[in-house]
Amino acid sequence: MPDEEWPDAERRRPPLSSPTYAVRAPLARWLEAEARRAGETYGRLRLLDVGCGREPYRPFFAPYVSEYVGVDVVENPLADLVGSAESLPVAEASYEVVLATQVLEHCPDPAAAVREIARVLVPGGRALVTTHGVQVYHPSPEDLWRWTHAGLERLFAENGEWRVLSVRPASGSAACVAMLVAVYADLLARRAHLGFARGVLVSLLNRAGRRLDRLVRELREPGPGTIFANYHVVAEKA
Repeated sequence: MPDEEWPDAERRRPPLSSPTYAVRAPLARWLEAEARRAGETYGRLRLLDVGCGREPYRPFFAPYVSEYVGVDVVENPLADLVGSAESLPVAEASYEVVLATQVLEHCPDPAAAVREIARVLVPGGRALVTTHGVQVYHPSPEDLWRWTHAGLERLFAENGEWRVLSVRPASGSAACVAMLVAVYADLLARRAHLGFARGVLVSLLNRAGRRLDRLVRELREPGPGTIFANYHVVAEKA
């Protein structure tokens, strides 16, 4: 199926008028690059998509996979398997890549989920995990956790043997603040039936946040006083 016909194309090419642009745009760029890297590293690879939902990022990996398996905690027509992140219904050392986008914040036991990701990866396999630093409450069906970069580093370091572990903010502090303002500006504009003005306002906020982050390096790097909407975790199994 062509990229544009696969579900949730807006997640792969999010517009500036999206209130969550600070999460979705960097996530899409990162995964597209990671898909190419995985193909170069592993050749035809097996991928497990944990908490797959509608598998919005499958088109990025499709040219490189011999097997793409989606697992979800609820009955899902696009999922191949039903199971939780804390108890994945697959064998040990089965996949070169495990993908888990925006899943950890919904897991009752994130540590167990990380241990399971480590278990099902082949030695040298690569986990690609994203989760929120800051975000509005969004139960699906539960919304339980938020992290700092230091908290995510500890979570992974204590629950797996990794030869590579990287935790990076997806976008900067100004983009994060712009996102939070945009979420509520979008809500108010919708209630006021402002239509076109809503998209213009959100786009301006996202542009301003992105521009400020590019100008000020301290806003892009974790440190005292910073705030980040999302994190990208790369963990390669030892």
